[in-house]
Amino acid sequence: MTSARPMPDFEVVAASGPWLHRADGRRIFDGSSGLLCANVGQSSPKVRARIETQFDRYSFGGAAVVKPHIQLELMERLCHAVGRPDDSVALTTCGTLGVEVAIGLARNISRVRSGKRRADILTSTLSYHGNSALTLSLAGNHARRPRPEDALGLGPAFPAPYPPTHTHQRRACDASCADEVAKAIDNQGAENIAAVLIEPVNGTTGGAYVPPDGYLRRVSEICREREVLVIHDEVLTGLWRTGTPLASHHWDGAEPDLCILSKGLGAGYTGVGAVLVSPEIAPLLKHPDADPLPAMGTMAAHPLQAAACLGVLDELESMDIDAFAARGERLGEQLRALARLEPVRDVRGLGHLYGIEVEPGLLWPLMEEAERRDVFFYPFTGAGSPRSEGLVVAPPLTSTDEDIDFLVTALTDAVTALEQAL
Repeated sequence: MTSARPMPDFEVVAASGPWLHRADGRRIFDGSSGLLCANVGQSSPKVRARIETQFDRYSFGGAAVVKPHIQLELMERLCHAVGRPDDSVALTTCGTLGVEVAIGLARNISRVRSGKRRADILTSTLSYHGNSALTLSLAGNHARRPRPEDALGLGPAFPAPYPPTHTHQRRACDASCADEVAKAIDNQGAENIAAVLIEPVNGTTGGAYVPPDGYLRRVSEICREREVLVIHDEVLTGLWRTGTPLASHHWDGAEPDLCILSKGLGAGYTGVGAVLVSPEIAPLLKHPDADPLPAMGTMAAHPLQAAACLGVLDELESMDIDAFAARGERLGEQLRALARLEPVRDVRGLGHLYGIEVEPGLLWPLMEEAERRDVFFYPFTGAGSPRSEGLVVAPPLTSTDEDIDFLVTALTDAVTALEQAL
């Protein structure tokens, strides 16, 4: 069976929670939270209330003119929500810009702290860090990397700790795969490296790969030994997507120096990004030797944007965390059962983020079978040879038990139908 063409968009006339209501009268379940961002579902009354209240006050206030009370409230709430209450925060308009701001901050900090003249950023061969010319050149997303002549001389520096991109004598990757990070730093010289930028859990490039136990801790140790900062790109995984406030919370000793959040904070209601900087290094940004950084953009920390984000935090903080965690565990158990079916090569992930890898050529047929059963997913293609392909299963965090049962039943039936057609 060969891959079919991607399916056309469908007309949506209303939405509620994880459900989209189509013009033809059917409703369809959002199995991937849109583009992995609609984490609290759609039509949230808490988000609406926050936006309406702020709209009636004022919709825009220049940061140098109007006291940024709502932005400061957002910063404080966000830091407490992710367990980093003493961090400093820079707000941006999207995840890509958040990554670029984090890079700029890391370079400044490394130069002031260690006197580095060059301040390179190292990434892995299985990574995605945004859609700008700089971030696409840095990262290892094969489908989106620019042509060599357009890549600014940049590229990934070390293999990700996952079998498709890191081949070695051991059967599986383990914490010692972090030695590749040490090798990359030492090859270029620690005096030339500002930071290692890494996704603590792989997003859509490879399809929800989870690092080996101890890997992230070892990366942090390696970087500390060499005075290199660690930046975690939690644009996709932050704010409970993997079952904890930050994906790094799954492992002891994995805390980064800087952390980037975006999708889970705006939750599809607004574009937003936030860079959290640990209190140990944030004061260095005020050092007289620090380079000047660009002023905050016109729409960054926009009052209506901040209001929407506060509504998202209201939704997240109102969740029954024990029930939410149990729902994620059950989702994982049910999805892993799909590995016994012939079309499925692998199932991996954490919390409410899973990758269902299928045999080459079966991605679009499976998408079509799933849509016939009123559920849709975000596809991934990205690693190995031939390139892996599959579905990202990432329902809104506010989905109910009944919602999850519907999703799993529909997906199981879709895979079964595909198996019978082989």
